[in-house]
Amino acid sequence: MNIIVTGSLGNISLPLTETLVKQGHTVTVVSSDPKKQAAIETLGAIPAIGSIADVAFLTDTFKGADAVYTMIPLSFTEPDLGAYMRRMAQNYAEALKAAGTKRIVVMSGWAADLVKGENIEHIFNGLDASITIMRPGSFYTNFYQSIDLIKGKGFIGKFLTLRYSGLWALLTGKTGLLMGNYGGDDRIVFVSPRDIADAVAEELLLLPQEKTIRYVGSEEMTCNEAARIIGTAIGKPWLKWMLLSDKEMLQGLKMAKLPEKLAETLVEMQAAMHSGKTLENFHQNKPKMGKVKLADFAKEFAAVYHQK
Repeated sequence: MNIIVTGSLGNISLPLTETLVKQGHTVTVVSSDPKKQAAIETLGAIPAIGSIADVAFLTDTFKGADAVYTMIPLSFTEPDLGAYMRRMAQNYAEALKAAGTKRIVVMSGWAADLVKGENIEHIFNGLDASITIMRPGSFYTNFYQSIDLIKGKGFIGKFLTLRYSGLWALLTGKTGLLMGNYGGDDRIVFVSPRDIADAVAEELLLLPQEKTIRYVGSEEMTCNEAARIIGTAIGKPWLKWMLLSDKEMLQGLKMAKLPEKLAETLVEMQAAMHSGKTLENFHQNKPKMGKVKLADFAKEFAAVYHQK
């Protein structure tokens, strides 16, 4: 098959590309970074260097493809995250329609349908194509962005930008705490990007007649259980995940000079996770859990943590 993978060589797109190439497919990887061209070619894939803001570029790239995987990279320079996400989704939809693509796998997030104005999934509804929406839980790899703060180099109120799954966190290395307006004993589904990539690879080869939604997770646990697994792996088993109120979280984000609309959206995403609605939706869909457990990832995390 001729398959297009967007997302450059990111946490999902890299293992997805490796899997698809190994399976014998012709894979084109879309990246906005010309420096990634050689790495893409080394994987055995074809680089397509350009921006997803360029509909003409996307249309030309998608022509002749049997299947396309679409994802939207976050931009925290945008004051209105929802407007940006909708704009990029519309670019994809326009290009996919013009190219006549018949199989589309769209990356979303497990809280996307619970945050007002942030759900981009409906933008693909009018396409004459087989469409699957991917809704993964909170990425294991988000913890990498906490390393400096865990080591005690950060300050209370310094925020970490994480994934569209809704996982934003405050972390203070001085007290060994993860913080957010979800946390503590809230139960969360965490997921390995490799398990997501495996799920996307499966979906790209299918052709369901109706639009489908696939939730993806690797392991379910409380936030404090996750913090303890990560903490134990790096020699800090006391690591905790403190639960803040929505008001405290919003105030902190504003202090971090995030645009007001963006701050409100992020608080709403995390509030959906704290409410348990994301977990309820996940269970209703009864997805099969992936293979990579947090304890496995924690070993990789610890190796990177101790190298810095």
